Amino acid sequence: MELAGQALLDAQLDLWQNTFAYVKSMALKSAIDLRIAETIQHHGGGATLSQIATRAMVPPAKIPCLSRLMRVLTATGVFNAQKTRSGISSCEQLFYSLTPMSCLLVGSRNQAPITTMLLQSTLVSSLFELGGWLRRELPEPCMFQLRNDHTLWELADSDPKFNALFNNGMNSDTEFIMDIVVNEFGEVFHGVDSLIDVAGGHGAAAHAIMKAFPHLKCSVLDLGHVVADAPNDTNVHYIAGNMFETVPPASMIFLKWVLHDWGDEECVKILKNCKEAIAPRDKGGKVVIIDIVIGAGQSDKQRKEMQVVFDLFIMFINGIERDENQWKKIFFEAGFRDYKITPVLGVRSIIEVYP
Repeated sequence: MELAGQALLDAQLDLWQNTFAYVKSMALKSAIDLRIAETIQHHGGGATLSQIATRAMVPPAKIPCLSRLMRVLTATGVFNAQKTRSGISSCEQLFYSLTPMSCLLVGSRNQAPITTMLLQSTLVSSLFELGGWLRRELPEPCMFQLRNDHTLWELADSDPKFNALFNNGMNSDTEFIMDIVVNEFGEVFHGVDSLIDVAGGHGAAAHAIMKAFPHLKCSVLDLGHVVADAPNDTNVHYIAGNMFETVPPASMIFLKWVLHDWGDEECVKILKNCKEAIAPRDKGGKVVIIDIVIGAGQSDKQRKEMQVVFDLFIMFINGIERDENQWKKIFFEAGFRDYKITPVLGVRSIIEVYP
């Protein structure tokens, strides 16, 4: 395909946009490390470069470099910047403020922990193995294991620092999404009296559900090393166990961002255990899943792209994001008879599965 000069330059720009996309991620990571959003909030919603540098302990010689970082973060929509005049000399300076995106890095819906986890070098470097992993005949070892000599779950079990990073990240995402679920789609929990949050970590989802529906008896099932660090000043009951072996009985089983970590065979095993644990449908029994359904929901470019990008990302642990037919396949193989997909959580959906 022959292209004219301007078309060639446009193609190169597209190529560079993809090539240097990681620089935007690292700029965002640096903003979290330097606590820039917190500084802006501390100064009443707006801060100068000098104020950001002081609070981030950036030395004077590096302030011009910090300015260049802020220019990228402004260009990519993480922060706003406006020119203002201040002081006797009325010199112009930039005044930085939060955008809807950076508002998610502070406050009660703080997404800094999940963002930090996703941009942690152990996870990011795993994707350097993608090309070589694709040439291998078998799926195991996964990219994460090829890079780190352990599976993600093994590393979480043996490394307390990584385990804390992982659990804190998952908790922040769960608190964020569950606040929306219980307040705007709470009918999902109507008609049930007990719930097991499978692989629910430290119980962020269970806490949110119990707060909104105090009559519900909520329990969390997770591995022993996870449950050992769970809070003990709560009405949520923690159960050390393995979802591949058994799931305790309840009216509803809840799975948030769990099944995308596993292949079809493992998911069918988990779902069969869930089916054995719940009551019949006419008595309120169901499994509720929060996960991506590729192709579901609004079809704008940003959402469609994020769904398929996340699918490629989760491949680093041999996970998969499924479309409706792929979900249907594992539901029916596990013995369920019906399901309902409600694509109302951005790129994710609420999936109700019935025996």
